Amino acid sequence: MVKPHLVSMTGFATRRGAGEGHDWTWEVRSVNGKGLDLRLRLPDWIEGLEPAARAALARVAARGNVTLSLKLARAAGGEAMRINPAGLDAALAALSLIRARAEAAGLTLADPSPADIMGLRGVTDQGGEIEDTAPLLAVLLADLGPLMTDFKAARDAEGAALARLVAGQIDRIASLTAEAAAAALARRPEIERALRDNLARVLAGAAEAEPSRIAQELALMVVKADVTEEIDRLGAHIGAARALLAEAGSVGAGSVGRKLDFLMQEFMREANTLCSKSGNAALTRIGLDLKTVIDQMREQVQNVE
Repeated sequence: MVKPHLVSMTGFATRRGAGEGHDWTWEVRSVNGKGLDLRLRLPDWIEGLEPAARAALARVAARGNVTLSLKLARAAGGEAMRINPAGLDAALAALSLIRARAEAAGLTLADPSPADIMGLRGVTDQGGEIEDTAPLLAVLLADLGPLMTDFKAARDAEGAALARLVAGQIDRIASLTAEAAAAALARRPEIERALRDNLARVLAGAAEAEPSRIAQELALMVVKADVTEEIDRLGAHIGAARALLAEAGSVGAGSVGRKLDFLMQEFMREANTLCSKSGNAALTRIGLDLKTVIDQMREQVQNVE
């Protein structure tokens, strides 16, 4: 049974390998994002490499901006690299056209280095084209598997740290909510005095007022002073957040990060209302502390897959 855990959208892994006359370096990195955005920088002449790489990434990442790159070169002692004159001329002509169009649009482009130009397709010929890329594809994909394992482990480790941090922040919100409930109870005599004073003022000028209007004014006074609903909803949100942490990583849990992110909006809404209705220095201080912790938690939650 897999222990429930958070997964971070932040991760990094790299591997170096060699085979089939080539040396290579795989590198994958990811940051947070609203959905899954895969960006692949792979040699386009190896048939089947890109779809296999996309499938491998999709198996380990459900959300995040993920970049996978492969740097591939002939192994030392392999066939010498040769410049393809026709390919070079075509590349230079294309670069010249791009520069002219950019200048016409008011843009300034940096000069490409010789290495940049040599990396363009068709410029170099490393001992002739490989007619059968299947053997090279096989060794590259064999190395891609361990890379994905390392990448997943990095995201899991970051997620475990996030889980500990978020759990502590939920506990802090729970503590502040309990303080708010105690402060609201302690200020009840003060609220009752204020309501009696307000009632006296309303009744003093009520000779010509309609009874329904008086009832509305009194009800409004009570609603503005009562924070019971906000405290109860904060308690419900705390329970929901803890339940999401408990189910994270379990089968069918879905995107816990999205759910937690939405819950942060609900937390902040109640904290804002608590501050606006407090009418009491102690309760206002607690409300501001709540908003601070909620905002800190929201920043962390935005990294959760």
